[in-house]
Amino acid sequence: MTRRTTLFRVSRTVTAALAVLTLTVGWPELARASPQPAHTQRSTESIPSAAPSAPREDPDGRLPAGWRITGTGAGKQLVWASPDPVPMGDARVEFYAGDRLLGRPVATRDRRAFRLRLDGARIGRLTSLKVLAGGRRLDASGARRAPDARRATGAAQPATPLPANPVDPGVPGKYRTVSGEYALKSVRLPGFAAPVEMRAGVVSPVGAPGRRPLALFLHGRHYTCFNSEGEQGISWPCEAGTQPVPSHRGYLRDQKLLASQGYVTVSISANGINGQDDVADDGGAQARSSLVRLHLARWADWARDRAGAPSAVRAAPPADMSEVLLVGHSRGGEGVNRAALDSLYRPPAAQDGYRGPVRWRIRGTVLIGPTIFGQNPVPDVPSMTILPGCDGDVSDLQGQLYADGTRGISRGAALHSAVYMVGANHNFFNSEWTPGQATAPADDDFWAGDTPDPVCTPGKKTRLTATRQQAAGATYIAAAARLFVAGDDRVRPLLDGSDRRAPSAGPVRVLTHAVGGKRTPAFLPDSSVAVSGGRVCAQVDPDPGRACLPPEGTAVSPHFAMWDTPREPGRHAVAMRWSKPGTAVKIRPARPVSVAGSESLALRVIVPPNTDGPRLDVALTDTGGRRVTLGGARIDGLPGSDRTASYWGREIRVPLSAAVRSKVDLKRVKTLELTPRSTSGQAWLIDAWGWRPGTAPVRAASLPRVDIGRLTVEEGDSGIRSYRIPVRVSGHGSGRVRLFVAEPGTDGATYRTVTVRPGSHELDVPVDVRGNTRFGYDITHNVFVKAVRGAVVGSHLGGLTVKNDDPMPTVEVKPVADHVTEGQSLRWRITLSEAADVDMDSVGFDILPVGQGTELSTLDVDGAWLQDTFGEPPNPARPLSKVVETPYLPVSVPAGEVSTEVTVPTVADKLKEPEESLRLRMITYDDSWEPQEGPVFTGTVRDAS
Repeated sequence: MTRRTTLFRVSRTVTAALAVLTLTVGWPELARASPQPAHTQRSTESIPSAAPSAPREDPDGRLPAGWRITGTGAGKQLVWASPDPVPMGDARVEFYAGDRLLGRPVATRDRRAFRLRLDGARIGRLTSLKVLAGGRRLDASGARRAPDARRATGAAQPATPLPANPVDPGVPGKYRTVSGEYALKSVRLPGFAAPVEMRAGVVSPVGAPGRRPLALFLHGRHYTCFNSEGEQGISWPCEAGTQPVPSHRGYLRDQKLLASQGYVTVSISANGINGQDDVADDGGAQARSSLVRLHLARWADWARDRAGAPSAVRAAPPADMSEVLLVGHSRGGEGVNRAALDSLYRPPAAQDGYRGPVRWRIRGTVLIGPTIFGQNPVPDVPSMTILPGCDGDVSDLQGQLYADGTRGISRGAALHSAVYMVGANHNFFNSEWTPGQATAPADDDFWAGDTPDPVCTPGKKTRLTATRQQAAGATYIAAAARLFVAGDDRVRPLLDGSDRRAPSAGPVRVLTHAVGGKRTPAFLPDSSVAVSGGRVCAQVDPDPGRACLPPEGTAVSPHFAMWDTPREPGRHAVAMRWSKPGTAVKIRPARPVSVAGSESLALRVIVPPNTDGPRLDVALTDTGGRRVTLGGARIDGLPGSDRTASYWGREIRVPLSAAVRSKVDLKRVKTLELTPRSTSGQAWLIDAWGWRPGTAPVRAASLPRVDIGRLTVEEGDSGIRSYRIPVRVSGHGSGRVRLFVAEPGTDGATYRTVTVRPGSHELDVPVDVRGNTRFGYDITHNVFVKAVRGAVVGSHLGGLTVKNDDPMPTVEVKPVADHVTEGQSLRWRITLSEAADVDMDSVGFDILPVGQGTELSTLDVDGAWLQDTFGEPPNPARPLSKVVETPYLPVSVPAGEVSTEVTVPTVADKLKEPEESLRLRMITYDDSWEPQEGPVFTGTVRDAS
């Protein structure tokens, strides 16, 4: 441990023999990943506080390389240092102990270190620490992980390109385009100290008649400011000598293509949110939604009265606010998803920055490499999610849940498409994040690693150049606009798993699948499904025996992206493994299913990357025992490596015509049978649907909406007071959600599925707070919620924080044995004025050089103690003050106790030596986080001979 973040105030009334300290909690201003902002921001991200009886950390545990624990008491922090700066990105950096999320740390200014406040919580096994961002390990052990032996070193290539779709949405339209910008008065958003800009770039068609559909773009989380020397930061507002990064100008190619086809387009700036969203539980999703709807409200005003509109808006045709497409990149994707939700189901006023009427209709969303921290997609608004195969930022491709997470929630008519773009990275969809195109410094987000990646290293056949990636991105954005807004079903095969390509996307390999539309749900694995020849597996579970993929392996599936709990019920797949052909897997749901009226059975099946696809025969059996083999399909693995999330479901379709001819009752199907014809292999069934062509009309259902709030209360001095975590249920009707209640100080959580309706109290979460007069740390009770059926969720995370309101005890430090004979122990007693409810890391000591005389050496103390305390062996002999760079002796008084001792055990030898000494200096920090030197204690050791 070091002494850099010890947080105590020391009294100046001390002597060498006796020191009485008054310990006062403070919280240092943490260095930020940016120049110092104009307003104060403090991280709210910390490990949930331990209950008073929480066990202590294993004192014998050794921290992995790059990790350290600094500070004491309320200022104790877990710190990870990176050998290189960690680039700014949209994925959250998270600390884990094994599979338990410890919290989300704050970056230092240079982004070489991340600090997480511990709040007295138990970490667990110190050797299990790891740093993740978007599912990718950032710490040294993870960055150099060994390749999965099951994967080939080369990337699989398709034999032939897919057939071209007859209609190509990437072809420019007939209109010339005009560009401009507007800047309005900045706005205040709840929870953010600094105002957020209202700036946007407009590209519109020239001469397009009538009102035109509107496409709004929102960029993701990126650096906010830069200077002429190429330095970047994430402050807001930008400091003197720096200027904003123009991230909103990065989608001009997409805007111009849509404008040429008759759309009015606007790309809005969100630097003010990026510079402040580290304080938001939801990563800024609600703030981004507010900003989107504030712009839409202005466009609704301008559509009605153009007289006061900015010139860039007056140059455009009037916008048709009933035909709106939202396009969001990264955290911008989550932001536009929330904006679509908030436009249908009103958010809580206290959390919302827009409180006016909804004067627009959102026809669809396009989500590019998006985050989905809340895993709360809008079920009744069509969506297309682009999953970049070489995403080095949101590398777990969690945006897959914008499709998967809508299953069974509402009517299921909205099409939700997932578009896997092989070789695309995260940043290049925005030209202002692309080297050689950007105004500010920019880089390739895919990380290099120690060795070239067979798929994603620039120059590999599968890796896309920036221009090819941008062309493909623009084409598929236009496809979504044409399907969702214009209603042109001819482009649907590009998005719904029909294996068609858009010529304008060039040679880019794009694979798609979808849920919703005119699909009929048939086989959606859950815990009630009976499986023979395979097993129902859990998509998110730390138990390797239950999990679909090994939790600690390098196999990553976007379908299995983690949420806020290490184990999540309700998410399943069917795992298949075979060692000879003909080994059938039979899947039988609890009740018969119907695929009557469907043209084909569509299955989403994962096979390992780079595999020459196994062939599966598909058969159905009805409740009368009639069985029919529908046909077979070959499934090729995606190009992948140990750095990509390539375990992704390919959509295969087999016609139902054979079942009709065999008179199988398609209204009462009881069994799905999958029979592999390859000699060995693995596969995972995500789901199976009855499929027919076309898109269904979409009408949003009237659903209840659930939002969790956060309450902070004082502990009090006595008695028991009951509080309820604020939960708001609004909207109409009833639905079911799954509620998770975390247990403070542990990795456990209880959950239950409840029915909710506006005005009901089924989601009440009572918390009893027991007051006392003993010092403790703040205790946080976290609650999470996720929709199950017939409901939507806005703010998915909230809880109750119980603030400690008792002062730290005073501390007395007194020598017990500071003049000893070698072989005995030097000892000092640390005594509290009263017991505390938590471990008190109340005093620490630096070891100082001895000015005169002989200093105690590493050979004069017990070797095991030296190893345990400093991680160093005794040899070669050196003074204790030089055993490590800054030797420090930590001391902790256990919870409920009032004293402890710091001990330095010496060893006897047969050498005749002069008297040796040890000097210890107390180091403390004041409320300004400045180090304060305390008293010096001296121990002497006499020669035994």
